Amino acid sequence: MKREILDFYRETSAYTDLGYYKEFARNLPDDMEELCFLQRMQIIHPVVFKKDKDIRKKKECFWGDMTKVPETMLDFEDDIFPTALGILAELLRRDARYLAQRKAEDKVHVTCRGQAILLAAVLKAKGVPARARSGFAEYIGSDGIYRDHWITEYFDEKEGRWKLADADLHCPDHEIPFDLNDIPYDNFLFGAGAFLGMRAGKYKDENVQFASVPPTLGLKAAIRGLFYDFHCLMNHEIIFLHMPKYVCDRDFELSEEEYRELDELAKLMLKPDENFDALKEIWESNKKFRMMSGVLN
Repeated sequence: MKREILDFYRETSAYTDLGYYKEFARNLPDDMEELCFLQRMQIIHPVVFKKDKDIRKKKECFWGDMTKVPETMLDFEDDIFPTALGILAELLRRDARYLAQRKAEDKVHVTCRGQAILLAAVLKAKGVPARARSGFAEYIGSDGIYRDHWITEYFDEKEGRWKLADADLHCPDHEIPFDLNDIPYDNFLFGAGAFLGMRAGKYKDENVQFASVPPTLGLKAAIRGLFYDFHCLMNHEIIFLHMPKYVCDRDFELSEEEYRELDELAKLMLKPDENFDALKEIWESNKKFRMMSGVLN
């Protein structure tokens, strides 16, 4: 692995820089299992509020005493805490003790993206090359559907290879048949793989889903995963509201020439380290991939 690539992924972004909390992060456990489980216990995934409408009435569940969680606390707090710094600062504001026994009312409600960027930020603070990754995971459910998901990729210096870790699933209520600190690469469908697979007819629309409202399916969902992951690979972990403006302006209905352009990008992203220089060149030269649409744009 080229040293310049590892150094690039030790760098932080506006989303992963922990500022004054870097020293706090450095003192968190070095063991990945311990670190991921501890982080998991600080956060309630907002989807639980959708799956269980009576969750706030339960005094005993995996998340703790949910009757203590104020009804005024939003189910999704991703838009309030879009950065790892924001997530960590708010957790410590609610309870400075970063313990696995954190009370339900003191936890933050963010999705897998928050988990992925927080873990990447902590690892970067420790000097470990790390990058959030966006794509789709079949292992989240048991129905064969690839649902949008973010995880963290980190470089194991001892073994000299990248590993995938899923902090979001580190909890007793999920049984996963593989090591969540070293997920086999064929168990995660990166955005590029989803896009190329949809283009080749490998997947049906209903098998690739992005959890928007209403759900984004098929090629449109794959385009989301492709761009989220491209930005992650460039150390720019955009939020869910962000997507290239030219894509949003056309409601994800692109010309064949534009699809072919994304084909070439996706092929390079299948091997991001081998094609690092080429991806960086696209990042720096193709401005439409970086011109984001959002609430105000």
